[in-house]
Amino acid sequence: MAGHSKWKNIQNRKGAQDAKRGKIFQKMSKEIFVAAKSGGPDVALNAALRLAIEKAKSVNVPNDVIKRAIDKATGAGADENYEEVIYEGYGPGGVAVLVYCLTENRNRTAPNVRVAFNKNGGSLGESGSVGYMFDRKGRLFIERTDSTDEDTVMMAALEAGADDIESTEEGFEIVTQPSDFLTVKEALEAEGIVFISAEIEMIPSMYTELSADNEELFDKMLEALEDDDDVQDIYHNAAE
Repeated sequence: MAGHSKWKNIQNRKGAQDAKRGKIFQKMSKEIFVAAKSGGPDVALNAALRLAIEKAKSVNVPNDVIKRAIDKATGAGADENYEEVIYEGYGPGGVAVLVYCLTENRNRTAPNVRVAFNKNGGSLGESGSVGYMFDRKGRLFIERTDSTDEDTVMMAALEAGADDIESTEEGFEIVTQPSDFLTVKEALEAEGIVFISAEIEMIPSMYTELSADNEELFDKMLEALEDDDDVQDIYHNAAE
């Protein structure tokens, strides 16, 4: 997938998130709740919670919403249980898709995910059917501006342990191991660098081109999945 397409995809995703702000807040609150419940409320001791809070802040979740989710996990709502379930399958045109869910009721979630696939030219597969096509990595995008110093970005990222840096006209894409993600992010923040996206993601090792008809079906499938309250993240290998 070309560098430009990656940047365009980020812009499109941010726009979609803005349009569904309430639902995004709900999903981020659930992720924070699960992280705080499993590892405790102290971000210094709970890396998963720290990452969940960073992710929530990147989509402008208010501090009071974050605090309520943590308080609920360690107080009155501690008896609630969410399970992470990963669904794998193919979208229209053979696109590989991973759907990460947090649910307290698999019997509700599984049929909903299956319907989203089946109604839009896709099909669910067995566990492991497409997961091998993805690698879990940290990925940070920095927009190129007049004040961006390329040498500073490169040196700070590499010294902090980044695996790879791609420089384009739009900006910089930095890839890390998940264990090095926060170290690299904090090193860049210490240089005053601002990110337009910084997350641990499942990055595909190969991409699939879609026809115009299949692309339209795939967009509908993604929209149906994103509207599901149990779906937290969707990763795919469609070339955009």
